[in-house]
Amino acid sequence: MRLKWVVLYPVKRILMSEDQKNRYHDAPRAEDYTIDQAWQTYSSAEHDRWDRLFTRQKEVTRGRACSAALTAMETLELSASGIPNMEELSDRLEPLTGWRIVPVAELVPDEVFFDHLANRRFPAGAFIRPEAEFDYLQEPDIFHDVFGHVPLLADPVFADFMEAYGKGGQRAMQLGQLHNLARLYWYTVEFGLIRENGALKIYGAGILSSPQETVFALENDSPHRVGFNLARIMRTEYIIDDFQKTYFVIDSFDALLEACYADFGDIYETVKPAANIPPHQRPSDEDDIWNVGTQHYFKNKSET
Repeated sequence: MRLKWVVLYPVKRILMSEDQKNRYHDAPRAEDYTIDQAWQTYSSAEHDRWDRLFTRQKEVTRGRACSAALTAMETLELSASGIPNMEELSDRLEPLTGWRIVPVAELVPDEVFFDHLANRRFPAGAFIRPEAEFDYLQEPDIFHDVFGHVPLLADPVFADFMEAYGKGGQRAMQLGQLHNLARLYWYTVEFGLIRENGALKIYGAGILSSPQETVFALENDSPHRVGFNLARIMRTEYIIDDFQKTYFVIDSFDALLEACYADFGDIYETVKPAANIPPHQRPSDEDDIWNVGTQHYFKNKSET
């Protein structure tokens, strides 16, 4: 399940209408909700905005992002000046893992999203945030989707996982378990951490594209950090308007893919009668605990 609401930078909100924020708001949609990126119509100001976002985040993620993401940024030439042309980017990505990036105007319906993933197409927002929202974003724009998501689609194992997730989403909709599967996407694809050479690194796109959460997720003592457990994740609620209160750590992309090749029908039956776990809940002895967070960031916010 795709993000329904994203807050990448927790600062003061600036209200803008949809057509002010999104140049593709009224663009014609194909049946699969894709649009023409019309790359040649981006303004010099929009290209400059991409360059500044890229430069800032590339510096912040150095030494914090997983090696697969950092390597792929160079392989895919994401650093080329200006907003990427999705067709050209796809031509570099497809020989590596068979994935292509398709432009969309906004978040697409769940069934459309899953069909794209199941067929190795990643729907990426084509608009770039306006200058007034440089440090705040409600919905994923091209920077979030391309800088955050696309690099790991060049990793063969993670690429397989994303395809499997798309196919799993189609089944989850049939079984009425989409809310459980959505938590898997949230805590891995968007906000996942990975163990790499004995240290924690970032691979989740929601973290990778946020300068503040890149630092918070790894270095702040507030959040809990817990080893990956599929049933535990499917029971854990999440917050959509701030940093995460719990992050889950995978050992490798191979381990993530293997866990997700399990029969989710059985797992859904296990979690269905179980109580949801609040995101701030202290890890239990049954968890693989990296650290028990203080939650002080969130306590301080609630007191102000």
